[in-house]
Amino acid sequence: MGVFVFLPLVLPLTAWPIARLAEQRLHPGTATRLLTGVAGVMAVCSTVCLALLMVVGTAQLPGNPLPDGWSDPEVRAAVPYDEVAGRAAIPALLAVAVVCVATLWRHGRVRHRAHRALAGVPGTGVAVLPDETPYAYALPGGARDRVVVTTALLSRLEPAERRALFAHERAHLTARHHRFLLVVQLAARANPFLRPLRTAVSYTAERWADEEAAHAVGSRRVVARAIGKAALASRGTPLPTLAGFAAPGPVPRRVAALLEPAPAARNWPSLFTTVGMATWAAAVGTALSAMSSANSAVTMVLILHAATPL
Repeated sequence: MGVFVFLPLVLPLTAWPIARLAEQRLHPGTATRLLTGVAGVMAVCSTVCLALLMVVGTAQLPGNPLPDGWSDPEVRAAVPYDEVAGRAAIPALLAVAVVCVATLWRHGRVRHRAHRALAGVPGTGVAVLPDETPYAYALPGGARDRVVVTTALLSRLEPAERRALFAHERAHLTARHHRFLLVVQLAARANPFLRPLRTAVSYTAERWADEEAAHAVGSRRVVARAIGKAALASRGTPLPTLAGFAAPGPVPRRVAALLEPAPAARNWPSLFTTVGMATWAAAVGTALSAMSSANSAVTMVLILHAATPL
């Protein structure tokens, strides 16, 4: 395997430039899809390589359940850095598994609690709660998708701004933004180098919903005013794993973007631009990560198959 097994662990660094530039130069929908795809692939590849290293480390532990041939000196010679990296990969992979399972459990629990709390509210697409705390969020649930908003927030908005609020939250549900956010959140848990992509997707998903709301109400300024008022009045959604109208931010950047012309809906940027070069660098890094993890996996299988007694 050589050093190829370590490449997917550090190749997410190649995606850092596009994580920042995509927020500024790409259409929010394109940026969200691109960054989520890059983060998901790189997270899987780095986890696969951690698993391969863990197999090497486990073979060195006394009393391990693996065949004796797997810890043969010739096998260890074919798999470099086994004494250090192999054993270090064991707690690292366990930590990744624990935090990813905890993230999924917390995500599911929050959604379940939110739906249970709305059990007594009429089953329409919008749930208006008589609450003095101003907030709004999109609650996904398949056939039970709902927009949740409080009377306190609605009372602070004008009719056109209310339409912008509902259009924004429906855009979250229609495009299934919660899935993008969950993927990048899991990716960041699997590899800390992917955290900038998680932050970027949290922003671009909100910008995507902003643009859809502006298209629905026919006024970018109305949406900008609604976001500004909601941000001043609210503290964000009480359910941190769900998308809220005024969070995550930064809100001033979203408002400033809405006061500018609508972004061009180009699917893939030109290579001869800064964002184009950053996009291709991330794409190359993702491809190298996939090839490195596949090469390491095949090599490991061949080595251990040869070392396993018939």
